[in-house]
Amino acid sequence: MNLNDITTLLGDEAETLLGHVSRTFPKETLHLPGPDFLSRVWEPSDRSPQVLRSLGQLFNHGRMAGTGYLSILPIDQGIEHSAGASFAANPMYFDPENIVRLGIEGGCNAVATTFGALGVVARRYAHRIPFIVKLNHNELLSYPNRHDQIMYGSVRQAWNLGAVAVGATIYFGSDESGRQIGEVAAAFEEAHALGMATILWCYLRNDAFNRGKGQDYHLAADLTGQANHLGVTLQADLIKQKLPELNGGFTVLNTGESAYGKLDERMYSQLSTDHPIDLCRYQVANCFMGRAGLINSGGGSSGESDLREAVRTAVINKRAGGTGLISGRKAFQRPFGEGVKLLEAIQEVYLSSRISIA
Repeated sequence: MNLNDITTLLGDEAETLLGHVSRTFPKETLHLPGPDFLSRVWEPSDRSPQVLRSLGQLFNHGRMAGTGYLSILPIDQGIEHSAGASFAANPMYFDPENIVRLGIEGGCNAVATTFGALGVVARRYAHRIPFIVKLNHNELLSYPNRHDQIMYGSVRQAWNLGAVAVGATIYFGSDESGRQIGEVAAAFEEAHALGMATILWCYLRNDAFNRGKGQDYHLAADLTGQANHLGVTLQADLIKQKLPELNGGFTVLNTGESAYGKLDERMYSQLSTDHPIDLCRYQVANCFMGRAGLINSGGGSSGESDLREAVRTAVINKRAGGTGLISGRKAFQRPFGEGVKLLEAIQEVYLSSRISIA
């Protein structure tokens, strides 16, 4: 896939996405991905040589090895979105080995997996592609469903299985977020002590954030940006976040008699606009100006529009100063070969020298 193909896929948005110049945070102020990212950004930090080696394994594998960008395939959807809903479209993926094979054939840097999935494939694949073990998950069987993430295993268990990194989710804004923050902080401290890298899924969960009529502030740049800032404060090496679609969450939640968080109007007038790349750049800025790489979600499968949506998200993330994508359902809810091609299309955005930082 070349730039002409990408331009065609983007359609009416091609000019605004590929030609945009951000006037918010200048790109020169960001710690941008590149071949020297680890030595430039992480060597001066408190990360041990073992953690740097683990980060190096992530950044130096797959088609994008040595670029400073990441393409990660996740296997946790069977828990987070239920196995039936995730794999009914392509039942071969009830067997997690096939998702690992997809990650390898698709040239991914790593596979993000569960304890159970890695446990059944570790001896065959842990030396062939880096693994990230997700420590906590939802469970989707409590009725009504709750906004909680529960530890499914230990950091030591992930280390014994050969993982180079651990991941965790915090539902910021939920009733259980305080407990989750404490659990993840302790887990990340142990992971770093064992030489593993850390990735935090910085998600928002609170019914008050969704105002209906397309105004879902779970996807607001200001709220997700603050979640990112909390994530890097917990010493996450990489941040996973949903692509923002709007802004002004703090403003809306401070209307009437309610008081919520803290805001400064310059967050909206100077540090962001309604352009998708500027909204995403606000997320990058809250990752210590890019020191911790921002990985955006690929999102669920929409069918025929998946390729366009995946490429669009990659263009926004890259041009904003982000580090890559975690994309799963769009890739494995289709025939194996088509999934490989979709992953490669995402990677082509990051490999293209003609798609620059805005």
